[in-house]
Amino acid sequence: MTATNPYSVLFTPARIGPLALKNRLVMAPMGDNFAEADGFCTERIQAYYEARAKGGAGLLIMGVCSVAYPSGTAEPFQVGISRDDFIPGLAELTRRVHRHGGKIAAQLQHAGKTAVRDIADGRELWVPSMPPAAARDIFGALTHEEMARFVSSVGGKPRIRVMDRADIAQMIEWFASAAARAKAAGFDGVEIHGAHSYVLAGFLSPYYNRRDDEYGGPLENRARILIETIRAVRERTGGDFPVWVRLDGAELHTPGGITLEDAVETAKLVEAAGVDAISMSAYATIKRGSDFTEAPLVQQPGAFIDYATAVRRAVGVPVMAVGRIEPELAAQGIARGDYDFVAMARKMLADPDIAIKLEQNRPQDVRPCIYCYACVSEIFINERVKCAVNAATGHEFEQPIVPAQTPGHVVVVGGGPAGMEAARVATLRGHRVTLLERSERLGGTLFFAALAYPENGRLLDYLVEQMKTSKVDVRLNTAATPALVTSLQPTAIVVATGARRAAPNIPGATQAHVWSGDELRRLMTNDNAEPIVREKLSLAERALFKAGGMLRVTNSKEAIQGLSKLWMPLGKRVVIIGGGLVGLELAEFLLARGRAVTVLEASDKPGRELSIVRRWRVLEAVEDHGTLHRQADVREITGRDVVWVDADGVTQRSPADSVVLAVGAQPDDSVARQLAQCGVPVHAIGDGAVLGYIEGAMHSGNRIGRTV
Repeated sequence: MTATNPYSVLFTPARIGPLALKNRLVMAPMGDNFAEADGFCTERIQAYYEARAKGGAGLLIMGVCSVAYPSGTAEPFQVGISRDDFIPGLAELTRRVHRHGGKIAAQLQHAGKTAVRDIADGRELWVPSMPPAAARDIFGALTHEEMARFVSSVGGKPRIRVMDRADIAQMIEWFASAAARAKAAGFDGVEIHGAHSYVLAGFLSPYYNRRDDEYGGPLENRARILIETIRAVRERTGGDFPVWVRLDGAELHTPGGITLEDAVETAKLVEAAGVDAISMSAYATIKRGSDFTEAPLVQQPGAFIDYATAVRRAVGVPVMAVGRIEPELAAQGIARGDYDFVAMARKMLADPDIAIKLEQNRPQDVRPCIYCYACVSEIFINERVKCAVNAATGHEFEQPIVPAQTPGHVVVVGGGPAGMEAARVATLRGHRVTLLERSERLGGTLFFAALAYPENGRLLDYLVEQMKTSKVDVRLNTAATPALVTSLQPTAIVVATGARRAAPNIPGATQAHVWSGDELRRLMTNDNAEPIVREKLSLAERALFKAGGMLRVTNSKEAIQGLSKLWMPLGKRVVIIGGGLVGLELAEFLLARGRAVTVLEASDKPGRELSIVRRWRVLEAVEDHGTLHRQADVREITGRDVVWVDADGVTQRSPADSVVLAVGAQPDDSVARQLAQCGVPVHAIGDGAVLGYIEGAMHSGNRIGRTV
């Protein structure tokens, strides 16, 4: 690392066996569902990988290439590499990567017991031994529509095939033949997937492998199929073709599963077998939804680093670390020699150009992952991966940003995420852009969302920075009246003023201790908050708020997060009416600040606006530390409690010192209708057009920015 660029060590050259790489940033292998339904690679997936190659990563690893396609697949649009007719599409993909100076490897995989496409199509699941019965509590959070799409991939009762020696020989041959095809298609190496409970990991795991022959028992036996696979791949591809493996550092929530000690010993065995590198990951037996965010898709920053470090100390080949490693931490770890490469998955969905931007020491320009899990949640319902903050992910071939044929003057009304994204993209296309924001800051409801879920703050910071460094003319404290907008002589108007939140018709909802979500947001962000201060706060609270305003505390989300741990205008017992995205994230926020929280949700499926994996986490947080009632019909708010009726028609009362109304959000096109009189095209985006929260805002803003 240099004094001028703290990321410089990431951009030192390195090798994986004979493969020379220009830097140490790797695109981690991901299941993306971007191939076609027949396993072929066509324009969508080719353009997706080409964009990441242009973005400067030293190595791309193409995830879950199926060695026995369609057998052993876990996704409906998985890449096939099991026949020679797959080679042309794969070869075109590698050609497009190579023309940008990129390198790409194929991750070879057979899903084993998790090959849900085999279940759906009536094929047998290949496993080392009969897997233990799994008791999972993850389906209750899914909506009925999601369950219909999830179940469609599962079908009837699984047919289990415990592999005999002939099957093991066949599995090894599949991997070896696939590796040979990868080399023929122009890949620069292969990664053998020996993790995440897939078939090779199933043999490695003492929990899943109960065999009593030479492929079961002690680690040397459990690793035998992996070692034989490595040797077969080596024999088929030659000594000049890089080969490495992915291993689990541990199997979490798996009594008797793989331990770090097992992983270190396995790493020594595969090194002796001739691999050129080792990639360290982890897996968890999924009993509750949040287990999935411990491994393999981790919520805790840097959670797998210790696995990579332990293996790096035990072997002489390079080691890849993965698992929500922020660039600063990545650089520090490589500088210390804890690992040699850092693999990033979600970050490269959010910003394919992250490598270039870090090399140029422009971290403020990296579009951040907000860890909302919108990407991987699509896999559970058999859809293609998407990214909430990057509308182009998976659509690179059809959504390019190209110069406007006739550059004009675009007036954007509203400085939330939809408005800022529209302004950013329109400016890139050559338009002159003026952004009008009625309040004293940019961000809109994203500022408050960043308080409830700090990861959202990364996106806010990024968008605000883009407004500062772009040619967008930002005008704060400016109401977009028809007269003003007309005077600006726009060629197009984009309205991104957000939703309106009508108060529900509940007796008692106008009392002083009852807050709408919008009132709470305006108070905490000092957005036209004086009327709320007068109506809702005591004299002492008004003085505290005024002092905070004078210190400009409300201009800093970090300061508000800290202040909110000391004071908020809510009592000890809080009832939140509405268990959607806003209500649940607010509940999570308040629970972390010591409040006793009860959420009352009218439907039987709270949190449906949240992506599946994020929903699992939030629901568990609320139910573990607070109270969540489904099918709660709220009838009245009194001075001491909230009266509601449960699904059985029984009247219930939830004590409440404060009540927050997190219902009633509706699209609001009133500003768009007012501005229609300006005589130029008006486009409504974001929640003002359709409720879509952050993802809807970013995608609609990007769409109108590309097309206006």
